[in-house]
Amino acid sequence: MTDGEDETDVTRGDALGGDPTADFAAERSRLVGLAYRMLGSVHDAEDVVQEAWLRLARQDRAGIANLAAWLTTVTSRLCLDRLRVLRTQRERYVGPWLPEPLVSTTPGPDETAELDESLRLALLVVLERLTPEQRVAFVLHDVFDVPFGQVASVLATSDANARQLASRARRTVRDGAPPPALPPARQRVVVEPFLRAVLAGDLAGVVNALAPGVVLTSDGGGRVNAALRPIVGVDKVARFLVALQRLAAEADVEARTALVNGEVGVVVRVVPWPGSRTQAGVTVVVPRVGPDGLVHAVDVVRNPDKLAALGAAGA
Repeated sequence: MTDGEDETDVTRGDALGGDPTADFAAERSRLVGLAYRMLGSVHDAEDVVQEAWLRLARQDRAGIANLAAWLTTVTSRLCLDRLRVLRTQRERYVGPWLPEPLVSTTPGPDETAELDESLRLALLVVLERLTPEQRVAFVLHDVFDVPFGQVASVLATSDANARQLASRARRTVRDGAPPPALPPARQRVVVEPFLRAVLAGDLAGVVNALAPGVVLTSDGGGRVNAALRPIVGVDKVARFLVALQRLAAEADVEARTALVNGEVGVVVRVVPWPGSRTQAGVTVVVPRVGPDGLVHAVDVVRNPDKLAALGAAGA
């Protein structure tokens, strides 16, 4: 969307309050959630939501009948522009790309809340296969229940084409998405022993936790050491994880479970001893647990650009 484009074409419904800052603050969390699902990056999501706020500050609010609809439209158009740029950048990305994780290390009601499948790392990876237009249509309609008339306005297309974009996206997601996640309590029963086996360098214990055909994906972004291709198979994945544990032998290692995009994962912090060649930093690991009680996939996020909120900047 260009600066001169009309931003009042999707406005309907409620009157606005008198305080634009408070009105925007009431919508901000929803907008960041929408943008994150579209972009797979907290940093980019916050950037586009901040830009939406700046546009609201410049806008004649007399022409806005429904602030939520207006902000949804503006944020979505900004995401569409950003997605087109990111698509080119991610084609040049070093190694596999994984989304920036959302990590909650504080126990609380999230442990028992129903998992929002649209936030799972595995689903966000599938959304990367969509065109920017398909992704925006899918997130708006299928995740946020935005009517197709508004989706069409965001994409500057017809209602029929917006429906077709969402339908194609839905088929791709249906074909590529993993089975629904288990409740966190059931995941934890598998993840915690798996973590203990990895930290102990117990190859047999790691092997016993893995499902046949397990896939490990490691995202270092060219910034830190990581596998440049997915690792497939019980033996290869187990040996890779145990090798990582041995590389950290000359370091203080702190590992604790956390909720990562709603699933039980692990945050690992490595602080090398003086004179050690061990690489410092933070790693987020998300084992995907199947109903058989085995780990079917392991996502490893090591790119410090994606872990700055956890204190990994510069690692």
